Amino acid sequence: MSFKLFKTIGVSALALASFAAAPAKADEQYVMKITLPTIHETNWEAATEYAARVAKDSGGRIKTEVYPASQLGSIPRQIEGVQFGSIQCAFIPPEFFVGIDPRFQLMAAPGLVNSMENARKVAADPEVRKLMLGLGANKGLHGAGLFIATPSFIITKTGIRHLADFKGKKIRIFASDFQKVAFERLGATPVAMSLGDVLPAIQQGAIDGAVSGLTVYTTMSYQDAAKYVTETEQPYIFIVIELSSKWHDSLPPDLQKVVDQDATAESESIYSYAVQDLAGGRKTWVAQGGELLDLPPDEQSAMMESFGSVAEDVSKKDPVLAAGYKIVSDAAKRDR
Repeated sequence: MSFKLFKTIGVSALALASFAAAPAKADEQYVMKITLPTIHETNWEAATEYAARVAKDSGGRIKTEVYPASQLGSIPRQIEGVQFGSIQCAFIPPEFFVGIDPRFQLMAAPGLVNSMENARKVAADPEVRKLMLGLGANKGLHGAGLFIATPSFIITKTGIRHLADFKGKKIRIFASDFQKVAFERLGATPVAMSLGDVLPAIQQGAIDGAVSGLTVYTTMSYQDAAKYVTETEQPYIFIVIELSSKWHDSLPPDLQKVVDQDATAESESIYSYAVQDLAGGRKTWVAQGGELLDLPPDEQSAMMESFGSVAEDVSKKDPVLAAGYKIVSDAAKRDR
């Protein structure tokens, strides 16, 4: 899947503004389909907990259904479904929404944060939340939550032990110019791809490796296709909780409050699980026959140095993107 395909998402969603929300009935039950690309890891746990919160706090007036592992289509199709209201909620890394607004990729800036705790604080920062959750408001999206899931890990068939090993490799990335430029600087060929296509692409040799969370590899049994995982940690992977504006607007005020407050609560409470999931993922990967690799300390430092100016170099071409990056980078520095 090409990087350009992700950038086409959201154009037709402008038509959503012409729809008026129907009057709500106090005893009416609403269905909330929650979609996500992963399963049995932090994002899935958060979506499942959120579904339970909403069902409980709405007194059963909202019937929640969770569809993990891209059951409702590829990531672009999931996003379109939320925009048009056929899907009511999505738990997806924000950079996949770049076709709607380039600022969705801000959280994927390499070097933005330097630890899980730093990432947690940035996701909870009021200025960052205001910015990130407000994106896409005029294109069918209602941002409700933002949280850190995991650092990035790179899986390959042959193993990346040194920076030189990146050269010439086709690496799956998320739909972000920040990631694209970062991996180009390492000599790799970045390929934006929806998660459902990644494992077959590795098995067929279409790509040499991929960027994702470690527990995605463990729960989806990647070890049979590629056994080497390098802990680069960059960039960190955040998740945004996006609701369909059309659906959200159709809810009575008390239920709007429920879905919004529960998203905020879940974004905060999932952190402890994310930390435990990360630690458990390392043990599970090794137990499954995989290997964990690290770059030598001097090469890790060299990689971070090469990443240091990526976000500024990319965002300086777009004043709006640059202003957004200043907000998130200032928060990251402030919250370290």
